[in-house]
Amino acid sequence: MKEKLAQSLADTFNRRSFLNKASWGLGTLALGSLLPSQLFSNPAERIETVPNRAPKAKRVVYLFQSGGPSQLETFDYKPYLEKMHGKDLPASVRKGQRLTSMSAQQSALPLVSSPYKFAQYGKSGAWASELMPYTGKVADDLCFIKSMYTEQINHDPALTFFQTGNQLAGRPSIGSWVSYGLGSANENLPAFIVMVSKDAPQDQPLYARLWGNGFLPSKHQGVQFRSGNDPVLYLSNPNGYSSADRRSMLDALKDLNQVQEEIYGDPEVSNHIAQYEMAFRMQTSVPEVNDLSDEPDWVFDLYGESARNPGTYAANCLMARRLLERDVKFVQLYHQGWDQHGNLPKSITKQCKATDQASAALVQDLKQRGLLDDTLVVWGGEFGRTNYSQGKLTKDNYGRDHHPRCFTMWMAGGGVKRGITYGETDEFGYNIIKNPVHVHDFQATLLHLLGVDHEKLTYEFQGRRFRLTDVEGKLVKGILA
Repeated sequence: MKEKLAQSLADTFNRRSFLNKASWGLGTLALGSLLPSQLFSNPAERIETVPNRAPKAKRVVYLFQSGGPSQLETFDYKPYLEKMHGKDLPASVRKGQRLTSMSAQQSALPLVSSPYKFAQYGKSGAWASELMPYTGKVADDLCFIKSMYTEQINHDPALTFFQTGNQLAGRPSIGSWVSYGLGSANENLPAFIVMVSKDAPQDQPLYARLWGNGFLPSKHQGVQFRSGNDPVLYLSNPNGYSSADRRSMLDALKDLNQVQEEIYGDPEVSNHIAQYEMAFRMQTSVPEVNDLSDEPDWVFDLYGESARNPGTYAANCLMARRLLERDVKFVQLYHQGWDQHGNLPKSITKQCKATDQASAALVQDLKQRGLLDDTLVVWGGEFGRTNYSQGKLTKDNYGRDHHPRCFTMWMAGGGVKRGITYGETDEFGYNIIKNPVHVHDFQATLLHLLGVDHEKLTYEFQGRRFRLTDVEGKLVKGILA
């Protein structure tokens, strides 16, 4: 059959077509002699001894809180702000740092103390506000990083920077890099799966490119799971179309693709074949993982009542645990709604109520199943919030603007120290005074925990070797167990 297909394609090239294409080819050869030899080459997958060391983490779940949660209302307790409440941010503290256009024109920048009570939890004595009681209860399993910082002050470049290592769109996402470097431990599920909360406020958009493969082979892109009967689009067979029919179609399509690969030498063809085959296997594996009927009531009680509602943050956390149990390498959850420029007290209370219990439950659930030791859990957003009010400060209302110079994330399991707080901000909660951690440092450390040297996980594209951390990034050794 392949020979007939090849002959059929060859017959389509008549004499005129041959002469036209030959003239184009000569021109291309002439141009090619003047340009770098790698520019038009098909880059081979270059993985240099990956993993480079024994991994502490076999899998990652990244709970991305999109919009920038306020560290001052959650984990970075600043009692000094109570004394300074309503007073203007001192110029000696701001140090001329960039402000967004939303607050740069304000005549004053009044400092705001958090109205929420803070307490210390566990043997570690980690601080958490009354908005995060469930997270506080698992504080001894967490590593709080209070000295994160980024250069990006607006949402889109800051999100893109965290997810791809560059503020401009087009680079591979962190999950795609992990898939490319380490592959999958489950041949029936993708290595990289993404879920977006259906119940979160849609204040800032999310784009599929945030979990895209960029210039990496397309088989490494993130696969989005949605709520409902069809969690993966176009996976189910149409009515009247059997599994045998699909198998027959895929076999014929594979023959066509292989003929195209032999003629044109396009490496993406083999990726397409692999994706079709994965989709066929997922017709069985996805319904099985999506069926929560085997989960006992105590599990839903642990994650919260909304875990029974597919697509909610709590349900996605539970689904993440089921995927991690099946050795999916990288699971990413996105929860929008943390961009609280105004009406912050009411908004952040709802956000914490929707996420706190389920985030802590995921840590507890992994721990009791013996999975936390080799699973890395990450919680955090793209930047933090200012210590001053954006807009008018009233007795019971205020907002906070974007603040990239310091914010809080936490990690758990997978080779990080438990029950510690790393890094420190000043008494105003505006600048880092101890152990700063840049976005590239975080990315380098995540790869290190997976057994990968971030400087060796590279991919050649347009004559240059690219990596997730670009030309930066260093290990945050102080958090490594």
